[in-house]
Amino acid sequence: MAKKTVDKSIITEEDLYDLADLFKAFSDTTRIKLLYALMEGELCVAELVEKTGATQSAVSHQLRGLKQMDLIRCRKEGKQVIYFLADDHVHTILQMGMDHVKE
Repeated sequence: MAKKTVDKSIITEEDLYDLADLFKAFSDTTRIKLLYALMEGELCVAELVEKTGATQSAVSHQLRGLKQMDLIRCRKEGKQVIYFLADDHVHTILQMGMDHVKE
């Protein structure tokens, strides 16, 4: 399968700002912990608190930001809100980043 590339001649200034914002999302260890936890599957806030060791307030705050950045999505199940990664790109970015760190 051929590797898909971006035509650099059509990258706009807005695209560059959006890319910078994407990488900012990965600049906080609590957000990284949450994303790694969600790589394992769908979780509610209480499960994320348990897995990350962060407070409920911190988890809720960071989830709100990750959702605004389109890195996670959620759905309601009764009174619970279940969170999950938005798409496979998030998993790939995290894995590639960790591979780079571990080299």
